[in-house]
Amino acid sequence: MAGPGSLRTRLFLAVTLAVLVSIGVTLGVGTVLLRSSVRRAVLGNLGRQADLLAARELGRPLTPRQLDAVERVFLRLGERVVLVPEAPLSLPIGQRQALAEGRPVEGEGTFRGRTLLYAGRPVGQQVLLVFRPARLGYSDWRPFVGGFLVAGLIGLAIAAASSFFLARAIAGPVRRVADAAQRMAGGERPGPIPEEGSEELARLASSFNDMAGEIERAREAEQAFLLSVSHELKSPLTAIRGYAEGLTDGALEGPEAGRVIGAESARLERLVQDLLELARLNRRSFAVRRERVDLATVAREAAGRYQALARTFGVDLRVEAPSGAPATGDADRVLQVVSNLVENAIRSTPSGGRVWIEADPGVVAVRDTGPGLAPEDLPRAFERFHLHERYGRERQVGSGLGLAIVKELAEAMGGTVSVESRLGAGTVFTVRLPPPSPQPAMPAPPPAAPI
Repeated sequence: MAGPGSLRTRLFLAVTLAVLVSIGVTLGVGTVLLRSSVRRAVLGNLGRQADLLAARELGRPLTPRQLDAVERVFLRLGERVVLVPEAPLSLPIGQRQALAEGRPVEGEGTFRGRTLLYAGRPVGQQVLLVFRPARLGYSDWRPFVGGFLVAGLIGLAIAAASSFFLARAIAGPVRRVADAAQRMAGGERPGPIPEEGSEELARLASSFNDMAGEIERAREAEQAFLLSVSHELKSPLTAIRGYAEGLTDGALEGPEAGRVIGAESARLERLVQDLLELARLNRRSFAVRRERVDLATVAREAAGRYQALARTFGVDLRVEAPSGAPATGDADRVLQVVSNLVENAIRSTPSGGRVWIEADPGVVAVRDTGPGLAPEDLPRAFERFHLHERYGRERQVGSGLGLAIVKELAEAMGGTVSVESRLGAGTVFTVRLPPPSPQPAMPAPPPAAPI
């Protein structure tokens, strides 16, 4: 139920007050008009009575006794009837002249200091007057007041009902928006609000739906970015742990392991920086740099990261890359891309299989001899969680985010990623990046000055 301070109650009271004022003004004006109508009706009634008496007097004159009886009847009605030789001097000159010419008159006049309503009729050489006080009494108003009050009450009821429904029509959509905003603040998804009502209310609902959609998309993007960063934290941590274990077991030399651990720690620091920037700047995507990258070097680093994992899975991991495979991108992000593809390939390839990392100028590809993908899965291979939902129970796949991150990072660097696969014939993922910018030509040295 709406409280005393609610918009609906205030609108209802405001509209009702405005209607009551309007009805009050209408009743005041109606009263004035009604009084004029009652006065005309009273004069018309006096005229009819005067006509009846004048006709009787002309046909058969009333005896003094009969005239006294008629006067007593009229007195009980609050009226008087007189038969005088001539029109009283208190009548207006025009009406006295009309009576003298044999024409009937009606109106308002003053007799002996009293204001009266009268009707006069010429009767031979005499004048018949029927008059009464000009002040209207309840009996005069009664035939009109009942209908007047009924009309007023009906108008008031209609106004109250209209105010109620109008207030509800305005307050209802506003309340729905407020309730939806409160649910959204509590973490719920309120769903779209019906865009109905007046243009302004429909626009309010439409604006809220647009805002709710933007907030929902922002939440999804933020959650997806957090999942992506969390997923990417595994790669440098895996490399750091592997080299740390190698140092502990004496399988690796200190300088080389220290170099790798330092590089992976720097990449880990950059991912943590992404999270910090997300919190500070409300950023929902990875930041990338545009620099010259050697894809062959990236391929060898990725292979070094996952050699231990490949041995664990019984997979032969190899690199086929020329001495230089230049491209334009972000070295750390390219390593993330290749690392995700390599990890997926190792996990998907059965023991005894093989994984290749191939690098050429502007292109890096990861091939495997795994079970491959169905043709209907290729268009959706880079969707989040799609392959995980399709093959998670039968293959040792990851969380389902890796390929989506690969696509996002490749496109952020201005490149593309594609997949080719057949069931039972392995899979190849190919990343293409823009070529490196041409190096500016060095100016020729000036000629030596003659000796």
